[in-house]
Amino acid sequence: MTLGFSVDALLPKARGGGQLRMGLVKLEDRDWLQPAPDLAARAAGFADWPQGVQLTPQADAPGRELAAMLGVEGALPVAALAAHEDMCLLTRRDGEEVYRLIGAAVAWPSDWHPAEKIGLPLRALHAPIAGYEKQLATGVDRFMETLKPGPIYARCNWFIAATGERRWLPGRLPQEAFAHVTPENAGETLFVRSERQTLRRLPQTGVILFGIGIYVEPLGSLSPANIAMLGKAVQTLVSGEGDRRGAPAYAASLIAYAAARA
Repeated sequence: MTLGFSVDALLPKARGGGQLRMGLVKLEDRDWLQPAPDLAARAAGFADWPQGVQLTPQADAPGRELAAMLGVEGALPVAALAAHEDMCLLTRRDGEEVYRLIGAAVAWPSDWHPAEKIGLPLRALHAPIAGYEKQLATGVDRFMETLKPGPIYARCNWFIAATGERRWLPGRLPQEAFAHVTPENAGETLFVRSERQTLRRLPQTGVILFGIGIYVEPLGSLSPANIAMLGKAVQTLVSGEGDRRGAPAYAASLIAYAAARA
C-alpha cells in the first residue's frame, strides 16, 4: 500500500475520529520520501527557526548514516535539508528499555517545540495527547521494540488550524484564533493540516528514524468526500484531544460548511 503526498490523498487513510490507533501501512522504499521536495523552502524554514534543530551526542552517528542514505554528507540537520520531511531520531540508552528522542531537525512543527522534548522517552513525548497512554502507548512500545531494519511503515493524521503556514505554533487561545471563522467563510479560513509520518530502523546504527512530512490546504480546496468526512469526524473531537486542538472554537462552523457543501 502507498500513501500520497497531499492532504487530499492522505485524509482517506487517516483516523476519522474516535479511539486512537497507529493505523500503519507498509511502504516500498520508493514511496518513503516526497520525490520532489522544495529544498529552498526547507532551507528557509530552518533559517527562520533554528531552534527546530536539537541534538544530543548520540545523534551524530545515525545522523551521518541518514545523510549518506540521502546522498549528502553531514549529520542530521544536513539530512533534513535534503528532504521535504522533518527528521527525528529515537533510540534506547544503555541499560534502558524506553526509546528517547536523541535528535530532531524540525522546520515545520505541529504545535511542539523540539527543545522541550529532546531527551524525553516516548510516553513523555506524547503526554499532551489525550488517550495516548491508555489507548496507544503499549502498542507503540511493542512496535518500536520489534521493528527491524529494512521495512518502512507509515501513518497519517489531520488537524484543523487557523493558519496555512507549515510551521504551526499556536500562540493564541482557540477562541481568539478561530474568532473570524463562520459557516460561510470556513472554506477559506480553516486549514487542514496532515502529517505523513514514516518509521524505519537505520541498518547500521539501529536507531529509529521518525519522518514527518507536512501538508496544508484550505478546507474549501479539498474533495467533497474529504470535506464531508471532516464534517463528521470533528463531531467526535470536541472533547479530550479536540479540546487541546481548539475544536470547540471551530467545530460548529466546519460542520455547517460541510453540510452546505454536501
